[in-house]
Amino acid sequence: MTPGLIITVILIYFTGLLFISHLTGRKADNNAFFLGNRESPWYIVAFGMIGASLSGVTFISVPGWVIDNQMTYMQMVLGYLAGYMVIANILMPLYYRLELTSIYTYLEGRFGKYTYKTGASFFLLSRIIGASFRLYLVARVLQISVFDHWGVPFWVTVTVTILLIWLYTNRGGIRTIIWTDTLQTFSMLTAVIISIIFISKSLNLNFSEMVSTVANSEYGKIWEFRNWQAGNHFIKYFFSGMFITIVMTGLDQDMMQKNLSCRNIRDAKKNMYWMSLSLIPVNLIFLALGVLLAIFALKNGIAIPEQTDDLFPMLATGGGLPKIVGITFIIGLIAAAYSSADSALTALTTSFTVDIMDSHKWEEKKLTMMRKRAHIIISLVLAAVIFLFRAINNESVISAIFTVAGFTYGPLLGLYAFGLFLKLRVKDRLVPFVAVLSPIVAYFVKLLVEHLFVGYEMGFELLILNGAITFLGLLVVSRKTY
Repeated sequence: MTPGLIITVILIYFTGLLFISHLTGRKADNNAFFLGNRESPWYIVAFGMIGASLSGVTFISVPGWVIDNQMTYMQMVLGYLAGYMVIANILMPLYYRLELTSIYTYLEGRFGKYTYKTGASFFLLSRIIGASFRLYLVARVLQISVFDHWGVPFWVTVTVTILLIWLYTNRGGIRTIIWTDTLQTFSMLTAVIISIIFISKSLNLNFSEMVSTVANSEYGKIWEFRNWQAGNHFIKYFFSGMFITIVMTGLDQDMMQKNLSCRNIRDAKKNMYWMSLSLIPVNLIFLALGVLLAIFALKNGIAIPEQTDDLFPMLATGGGLPKIVGITFIIGLIAAAYSSADSALTALTTSFTVDIMDSHKWEEKKLTMMRKRAHIIISLVLAAVIFLFRAINNESVISAIFTVAGFTYGPLLGLYAFGLFLKLRVKDRLVPFVAVLSPIVAYFVKLLVEHLFVGYEMGFELLILNGAITFLGLLVVSRKTY
């Protein structure tokens, strides 16, 4: 694909986003920005959240995942389903009952001011690093494939990208995000389905033959029950998927803000149930694409890249497939990246305004002014972190930073579990120390376990360990009944 074609596709896509922003941002006040006036149709939220839940990780990494782990990722998807049931029946009723704008406000009422600020700060840190990391990867791809050909500096690419996101989220906030997520989900699924159709056609497979080929291939294995030390053992994947969902959806302002925009808890539950059930066939489609990509590459003598994440991009944009596959891939890639970036910017603005700046008692005019300032500040911070990644220019270091950000979800898991299931008070001033120490202790426990049990791989279950250490730490600093 030529740089000119790629940039044309991107411009058309962003024109669609800006048009949606214009329609949804009219007469939008602060309540519309934060909660969409609690008028979002549950079915629109559910469809849009499919794309938000998948993100760029699923779009790029899951098809390449089958090379090393077959289709065992489906074990984790089943864990996701269990996690969504917990969110729908425990966390969301709590948030609706307390009529929260930021879900971290719960921590202030349950524990105190220091715990509240700690929880919100951990979210801000995680989301800023996570959103910047994903945007950096996409900006780098666009820089290499398009803007380097035109002599455009990287900082211009990043600045324009974030400016566009700021433009279409500035007025409508979550009310705009609900509808742009719908477009982004549609774009991602269209890209995958078109890729499957054309790859199957090139392999001379009809639908039933395609299903049989995927199921019977060496990459078609779903279940792993035998080797308990393997990182993809069923128990590890299922419970890791369950707790990842609870933490990265149920305890994440970014994801829950969309659910809180529904009309009532009944609609919010319907959204959660239908969205979670939809993820099973959707992820099966992504994994099937990965199997077909591998088979297509082997049949055509194309070497599987060392970084399996590169398999889908390589074949879609220059691997002998029709141009339509490359076009839809670029749209899907942009949709995957910006579906997480735009909602992250809105959620970060909400949390920073409500949780850090204590906007609870401000009048509407002041709140609007401060919220717009916060929106600009967060945008600048995202750009600064991306420029930092560019300056580091070391993938292993950047990935390590991203991994560290993931550690910060463990303390949130421990805080909410303690608050919901125990009736104990804690020494509020000591909670920040517990939250900071827990990820550090979890990291060294991981090293010890992997040293003692040679061959054992501690993967996603590290989140559960991290949360458990936080929980125990809170017990240590607890005092009297609540």
